[in-house]
Amino acid sequence: MLSGWRNQQLSRNLKHETIAQRERVVQRFHEYTNEYPWQWQPGHVDEFFGDLRSVQHAKQATVRGYQGALRAFCTYISSPDYGWGPLCERLFGTQPAQVCFTWNTAAHVQSAESQPTKRAFTRRELQDFFDRADDEVSRIASAGRKGWLPAYRDAVLFKVAYAWGLRRNEVRHVQTVDFARNPHAREFGRFGVLAVRFGKAMRGSPPKHRSVLTVFDWAPEVVADWLERGHPYMTDGLNLFTSERGTLVSEAALLRRFRNYCDDLRLSPGLDFHSLRRSYVTHLIEAGMDALFVQHQVGHEHASTTALYTSVSSDYRTRTLRHALDSTVSRALNGNKRESS
Repeated sequence: MLSGWRNQQLSRNLKHETIAQRERVVQRFHEYTNEYPWQWQPGHVDEFFGDLRSVQHAKQATVRGYQGALRAFCTYISSPDYGWGPLCERLFGTQPAQVCFTWNTAAHVQSAESQPTKRAFTRRELQDFFDRADDEVSRIASAGRKGWLPAYRDAVLFKVAYAWGLRRNEVRHVQTVDFARNPHAREFGRFGVLAVRFGKAMRGSPPKHRSVLTVFDWAPEVVADWLERGHPYMTDGLNLFTSERGTLVSEAALLRRFRNYCDDLRLSPGLDFHSLRRSYVTHLIEAGMDALFVQHQVGHEHASTTALYTSVSSDYRTRTLRHALDSTVSRALNGNKRESS
């Protein structure tokens, strides 16, 4: 059954990682129930996910993801198109059936269900974070120890992720040839446009491509300095950020250093790597950039998705409110003047 289900998902062009993760869920459910799929009952679902929530304190998204995998497997084995029902009836006297229903699984009722603690950096926090990353490079280098080059690489990577609003996997895959000139913004030189080749993929589709225009005047200098002083000592290949062995920098190493810097600065645990991207959106909106432009920059299909990323600071909201109130008062005063005249 698992082999057939795997082939079905491969034919749908799903990623191998997704398929493997789903298979682990089914195998885990099988071990928990100690029953074969043709013997599963809705009560098994209630018990399994009840323990998952009450004992292991699984998050809502985790529970829903597990239920989705189990539902998909049961849909496959209970479909008459694949013939598992008649085979199980002949061999075991029973047939597999769907055990995940609307009344015993979690509903996905909101378009976004991220943790409420997740947020963007404030400008002060972001500057402190970048300064901490730069200080680490200086500290290691002045001590004459190894490791200053990876620290320098990560400091540049964090700045590039923010400067172009990139996801973690997108920035890891940036290559030197992905930068190009923007004829409408010549001041950025050869770094006027960044071609993102590993954008977040839709289900069953290859990674999405998009072009991100450079908006911060300091960003080209950061990349140029790395290409001159750091990149040649890490690799002679095209990848912008690699390990000392020449392979792509690992996500685990990035996240570990990111968390260490945040902990050193005693920043909120709600700040994660994706907060660099949230900050990019927030700061562009605060700077008065058109919302559609920002949407295209970050590669969102819908404006509502970009709006979820926009953690507009209280200062910006206060200025906006002040402007609106002043305009209202001004119109009222002008109206009174006309009436009195």
